[in-house]
Amino acid sequence: MGIQAAFVLPHPPIAVAEVGRGDEKEIQPTLDSFQKVAEEIASLKPDTIIITSPHSVMYRDYFHISPGNGATGNLGMFRAPQVSFDEEYDIELTQVICDMCERERLPAGMAGERDPFLDHGVMVPLYFIEKEYRDFKLVRIGLSGLPLEVHRQFGKVIREAIDKLGRKVVLIASGDLSHCQKEDGPYGYAPEGPKYDKLLMETMADGDLSKLLGFPSDLLDASMECGHRSFCIMAGALEGLPYKTQVLSHEATFGVGYGIVRLPVGN
Repeated sequence: MGIQAAFVLPHPPIAVAEVGRGDEKEIQPTLDSFQKVAEEIASLKPDTIIITSPHSVMYRDYFHISPGNGATGNLGMFRAPQVSFDEEYDIELTQVICDMCERERLPAGMAGERDPFLDHGVMVPLYFIEKEYRDFKLVRIGLSGLPLEVHRQFGKVIREAIDKLGRKVVLIASGDLSHCQKEDGPYGYAPEGPKYDKLLMETMADGDLSKLLGFPSDLLDASMECGHRSFCIMAGALEGLPYKTQVLSHEATFGVGYGIVRLPVGN
């Protein structure tokens, strides 16, 4: 039991066929990698999938963990309201994570929910996963403005909670990479964009996730990255475990970096 695997997954709505309407074919390597991840998760048959998302409720000094029995959502804001989700939360694991954070004096919990509906940082990965596997409960976790090291500590507590309950878990670190990689992209071009993506993907390929904590803050800001804090939570959760890393794909066709990495756990 415990964490069976972790995955770095982007969340571009255009990857969803009902949203992309043909344009998704321009990022075929990303689609192929999503499919591989979904099939692997189906083979693992986790009890629970934990997703850390930059687009869930986010506070400067607090990690928000979604409360309640579950949540719904759809991709209506991306012209595809027919793509809908109805997810059941793992209430017990959520509570144990909160209790352990209180014990460790980490600022995390279920208070302060502003929007109960699922965000696209959760829904896009689930769109692909649920084509292959649906027999799981969900834990949805937001990021914070706290230092990267605190995100790592939070990840360690999440793993302790998983181990305490003996859950079989897959962890999804949802996050796009730089948003400024092309002049004709949605945010234009900045040289820090490709620089961040190159360094991030090299770090993932190398497998030493502790290096994520040393990324310069000015690079993170200038690159307009999305998921770095999500990746740091994952780094903490995997710390000390016998994980491997495999980069499945990376591209920036639309000016935003999409990286997919598998991190299986085990000898």
